Amino acid sequence: MIPSNGGLRGQRLAVFALLIVMAVSAAAQQTSLQLDPSKTTVHFTLEAALHTVHGTFHTKQSVLQFDPSSGQVTGEILVDAKSGRTGNGMRDRKMYNDVLESERYPEITFRPVRVEGAVANLGKSSVTVHGMFNIHGVDREIMVPAQVEMNADQSTANMHFTVPYAKWGMKNPSNLFLRVSDSVEIEFVAVGSVVRHTASSGR
Repeated sequence: MIPSNGGLRGQRLAVFALLIVMAVSAAAQQTSLQLDPSKTTVHFTLEAALHTVHGTFHTKQSVLQFDPSSGQVTGEILVDAKSGRTGNGMRDRKMYNDVLESERYPEITFRPVRVEGAVANLGKSSVTVHGMFNIHGVDREIMVPAQVEMNADQSTANMHFTVPYAKWGMKNPSNLFLRVSDSVEIEFVAVGSVVRHTASSGR
């Protein structure tokens, strides 16, 4: 039986209404990312005259909220400024006391505010993360390219950026016998659990 014009119009309206409901549901979906400090790594590389210094920092428990429909992000990533290790105790103490002043500024933070580019629900995506990076007690706006991989319950984000620490007011530890670069390269790999929920669910 061929539907009447009225029946076809009604079917089209029903399909249109369904599409609207699906679009609204997708827009309302939120994603929580809880970083795992045991798997999240912060590597840094500092070029020196005679050799290259490599080291790591530890992160603290951090949670981010991400809205895929708008790209907006809330929350912050916390790094323990006293946890830096290069394999040389004397060099590490100099880093804490003279460069980072870790007693006065015990945390380094990154507060992402917006993701530029689409993040796929499953698989890999290339995006740019905009946010505020705080080190030595000062906020600075940065843009960081990121490679993101999402699966059903875990996410991994890999970011690389440069920190011109001397330009940003921190002391360069160079002396008569050793010269080091005025900037340090950061490789940040964030691994965490993913929880997807709608705004109306309250979870």
